[in-house]
Amino acid sequence: MVGLIGKKIGMTSIIGANGAKIACTVVLAEPNVISQVKTEEKEGYNALQISAIEVKEKHSNAPAIGHYAKAGSKPMYYSHEFRVDNAKGVLGDKVDVTIFAEGDFVDVIGKSKGKGFQGVVKRHGFNGVGPATHGQHDRARAPGSVGASSYPSKVFKGIRMAGRMGGKRIKSINSQILKVVPEQNLLVIKGALAGHNGAIVVIEK
Repeated sequence: MVGLIGKKIGMTSIIGANGAKIACTVVLAEPNVISQVKTEEKEGYNALQISAIEVKEKHSNAPAIGHYAKAGSKPMYYSHEFRVDNAKGVLGDKVDVTIFAEGDFVDVIGKSKGKGFQGVVKRHGFNGVGPATHGQHDRARAPGSVGASSYPSKVFKGIRMAGRMGGKRIKSINSQILKVVPEQNLLVIKGALAGHNGAIVVIEK
């Protein structure tokens, strides 16, 4: 199996072998279900669709209910497709945290916290410090000039400006699994992961 869907619980720290304090993120990954098996003969490529977090039927629609019923499952909140070389999975099989072991390295996909509309100091790390005098007036956190005057008389594409920040898909590469707790369906992953507490994360081998 190539991955798992989980929910970010929060951050904590553990003490390493050398006595150092290691920041880590705790992920709750309740057993997932294989909700669809895609093959090269039928769909043109091999993949496994994994789904997690059951929802009530009244919160789902008829096509989704029928789709998950084929796997003998209740409707699920979130699904993710994992490309594989050979689709060996069996429809309806459960996948849990035991596919990982302590010391494994994984990639974790999450959605960063939305920050709303932000200025250039917060969004792009501009210095935000101008002269304290010489006519300076309410321009300490302004971006300054964003383009030329008479020529070319336009603002070039890609200029760093204020705008909406966060809410983006973030992939953390080579995060190490420090601990696996099968009894509670928990994974302890080294470092910080994108998203708020309770956010959905996808863990790939």
